[in-house]
Amino acid sequence: MASEAENANQAPDEESIISDFFVPLARDWPGAYGLADDCATIAVAPGHELVIKTDPIRAGVHFFSDDSPADIAWKALAVNVSDLASKAARPVAYTLAISFPEQPSRSWLGDFTAGLSEAQEHFGCGLIGGDTDHATGPMSLAITVLGEVPIGKMVRRVTPSVGDRIFVSGTLGDAALGLRIRANMVDGKKPEQMTDHESLLVDRYLRPKPYLELRSALRAYATAAMDLSDGLGKDLGRMCRASGTGAAVYEPDIPLSDAFMAVAPESLEERRSLISSGDDYEVLCTVRADNVANFVALAASGGVVVTEIGIVRTEPGVTIIDKAGEAQDWAGRGYDHFS
Repeated sequence: MASEAENANQAPDEESIISDFFVPLARDWPGAYGLADDCATIAVAPGHELVIKTDPIRAGVHFFSDDSPADIAWKALAVNVSDLASKAARPVAYTLAISFPEQPSRSWLGDFTAGLSEAQEHFGCGLIGGDTDHATGPMSLAITVLGEVPIGKMVRRVTPSVGDRIFVSGTLGDAALGLRIRANMVDGKKPEQMTDHESLLVDRYLRPKPYLELRSALRAYATAAMDLSDGLGKDLGRMCRASGTGAAVYEPDIPLSDAFMAVAPESLEERRSLISSGDDYEVLCTVRADNVANFVALAASGGVVVTEIGIVRTEPGVTIIDKAGEAQDWAGRGYDHFS
């Protein structure tokens, strides 16, 4: 008789992967039909419309191949939910297409789906379908997440106005610094050797936690919004180009965590690089000047700290103004898949 350990490491076939591991994740969604059909159905709440996002992740690009399966699952869902959070949408359901470079063990799948279960419970959505396959190359996961908003209430990125104040949620640079610490673990540093600050930063990299609680404040007061995934300068630049505006950001006002300040290098240039590297999965938004106090208060009532960092202006481009009042060029900073 096979031992429990042997069973845990046994490689299941495709039917078993679906029935044993993914079907339980779809149990609470009637339109998933237990993943027994070719398609799923979604009934949108009256007066609402769907918001849809797909953001794949790949081993060696977005996560380390030896990351915990539970952390990989959490990140795969979280990076998609981040976009819904910035659109003031409520997550409803998602699909998952996963490509394995080799047949996964039952143990790996158990940890992965446990992490996915934890993530979907945290974000309030359920699995309704997807696909599994085997292909050469790194593991890849493509999640498509579906959310809903009242009709016409999705907050777009193209609608800021000159004079609007620029806000970000949370703190910036933590995940980029966490990635650097995580990379050092590959070179020999053990998790138990990390300080509390380092552990927090690595967790920010491994498990983003988008602020869905900001939904009410965004719907009420944001003139434009998007998620911060590729770095402050790059993403704000995208918002400005899309709207035909520019922006001035005051560097001393960019929110940084205690953990970041304790661990980051002393070099100002290195800190700027980390702050602008991406992986923050925070909300970047604009608010009319006369609504700033109300926006901050409503965000706080949802448990979210938002920080004013700049202003939308007529002059094109993004200018970062340092504490001496000098303009800094961050145009080349940020993440780009093709550079």
